[in-house]
Amino acid sequence: MNTVTDVFGSMVFNDSVMRARLPKDVFKQVQRSINEGKRLDSAAATVVANAMKDWAIEKGATHFTHWFQPMTGITAEKHDSFISPVDGGKVIMEFSGKELIQGEPDASSFPSGGLRATFEARGYTAWDPTSYAFIKDGVLCIPTAFCSYGGEALDKKTPLLRSMEAINRQGMRVIRLFGNTDVTSIKTTVGPEQEYFLIDKSVYEKRKDLMYTGRTLFGAKPPKGQELEDHYFGTIKPRVAAFMKELNEELWKLGVLAKTEHNEVAPAQHELAPIFTTTNIATDHNQLTMEIMQKVAKKHDMVCLLHEKPFAGVNGSGKHNNWSMTTNTGVNLLDPGDTPYENAQFLLFLCAVIQAVDDYQDMLRISVASAGNDHRLGANEAPPAVMSMFLGTELESILSAIEKDEPYGGKEKELIKVGVHVLPKFPKDNTDRNRTSPFAFTGNKFEFRMLGSAASISGANVVLNTAVAESLRQYADILENSNDFENDLHELIKSVIAKHKRIIFNGNGYDDAWIEEAERRGLLNLKSTPDCVPYYLAEKNVELFTRHKIYTPVELHSRYEIKLDGYCKVLHIEALTMLDMVWKDILPAVSAYSKKLADTALAKKSLSDSIDCSFETELAAKISTLTAEAVKKTQALEYAVMDVKNYEDTLELARFYKDTVFAAMNELRIVVDELETHTSAEFWPYPSYGDILFSVK
Repeated sequence: MNTVTDVFGSMVFNDSVMRARLPKDVFKQVQRSINEGKRLDSAAATVVANAMKDWAIEKGATHFTHWFQPMTGITAEKHDSFISPVDGGKVIMEFSGKELIQGEPDASSFPSGGLRATFEARGYTAWDPTSYAFIKDGVLCIPTAFCSYGGEALDKKTPLLRSMEAINRQGMRVIRLFGNTDVTSIKTTVGPEQEYFLIDKSVYEKRKDLMYTGRTLFGAKPPKGQELEDHYFGTIKPRVAAFMKELNEELWKLGVLAKTEHNEVAPAQHELAPIFTTTNIATDHNQLTMEIMQKVAKKHDMVCLLHEKPFAGVNGSGKHNNWSMTTNTGVNLLDPGDTPYENAQFLLFLCAVIQAVDDYQDMLRISVASAGNDHRLGANEAPPAVMSMFLGTELESILSAIEKDEPYGGKEKELIKVGVHVLPKFPKDNTDRNRTSPFAFTGNKFEFRMLGSAASISGANVVLNTAVAESLRQYADILENSNDFENDLHELIKSVIAKHKRIIFNGNGYDDAWIEEAERRGLLNLKSTPDCVPYYLAEKNVELFTRHKIYTPVELHSRYEIKLDGYCKVLHIEALTMLDMVWKDILPAVSAYSKKLADTALAKKSLSDSIDCSFETELAAKISTLTAEAVKKTQALEYAVMDVKNYEDTLELARFYKDTVFAAMNELRIVVDELETHTSAEFWPYPSYGDILFSVK
């Protein structure tokens, strides 16, 4: 029987496989390419390709694909076989260095935000050697970036790699100021916790809304939801445990560091958390995790729902992006350390994050914006739409003491001079966790809690990396020209704290009083996607991304268009689905039930005028009134959907969908959900919330 250590990474072309199969000089070239970004020459690429092909064939692969992440938010792949014809009607198995390094998929049908016209089909995929190739479903998958014929980034990986280069470049400038000469690179690391729902396949297939949109558009509240808090960390049901076991095995084969699994708060909700790894690899792994979750669930006659809010009235699903910065020597730059040197370095990098979150709170909000996540942010399950940071009482007190040149509450009551006095040693978990904070410090990392469960983590990390790189750039510009490093460092940290402390909030983010306080502080409260997306094109944001060469102005505008277009399309599909469900299924079912009530009342009266028919007549009257209201609300939604053709500007269209179409959808849902509570289950055409949430026994 294979052990976990035998299985782990068995389908990955990783360092150990390359060391065994590549000549030493080629292996060293690959390592330089991975660690230092050096370009692999064509001769070495050919050797790597041949070794990769032989290994993949031994593992049963017959095809290869350049595996990339277009701006759809999911992954894409086009399979090509290794076979190549030779004389005599035979074939041989070939895979060239050119095929490894570059592919050419059709680029016309992916979202481009105006970067490509339909007739401009050419796009290129380029091998990302920093992310290992792997075998999935008998196909060798080569992680790649995806760009247009003109070089514009058409994917989510290219900007992420650029942002990692930016934070490395600026972080190294700062590290050198502290006399650190052994560090050669800085990387960001991420551990993305993934929440999801599991429901029985049989109920899923009876819900048009789940099949078309990923969430329930109608559904009355069941008698029991999450009120008893008995699901969270509860005993895992056998079917779910079997799913989790197979999921782990499949992920481990692909080198995904799946570590923790448990029941979440809502019925049928669960979570998987991995160990930290480098950000671009963590992004690849999270995309694989979502794909394999859905695939494995089907094998167990279940469906995995990744929508941010599949059910009203119970918690939705998020993705917690645990982010930190580490050196190639293994030092976590967000670990306070024990010495004045470490303290000072930690405080400067901490300030870089504080400033980044404050200066670019709008972009961080945009990075998690979607039609699905709009349902979740601000509910009592997720952070509010207002960006803030939780540092904990002790760390906030230290920053306050530095800012004011006041004693910090130790026995010696000394003033804290950055780089001179030793700050208190922080235990790893020196503060309680604040689950209401969008951006919380948790000992040696930050937990960005606003991401939606279905989203790629790439977008959030592009913004976070770039914003922190900008803070570090400013600090390096100041301190590289300093004649009194210790004093100027102290004054710099003081000024950053004073200017950006408004973003720090350790209290209850769910409290209405905080929203009022945030407004007084001048923080943004961008409640919906159309509210926040215009900030994409703010001058300071365009300047940020162009300065660090993450996006060109054209690439940035394309993301603006794609985000709005996606929002409109999602709401349009949801609105049409609601109309289809009401006209074709719900109203006919309610009408049939009304007829049965009326027929029953008539039958009773035919037996005797003294028989009480009030139940049937009163209920029929109630249903009749609600039916009439539902018809009116359905027609209003139809008219709203018809009016979308009057809007050509994408932003105006998105605002119309939010203010008019979505509002009409909500009004219709209220009436239909009430109708469900008065209609016999025998007649109601869809499984109820109770049927769905408790479908997995």
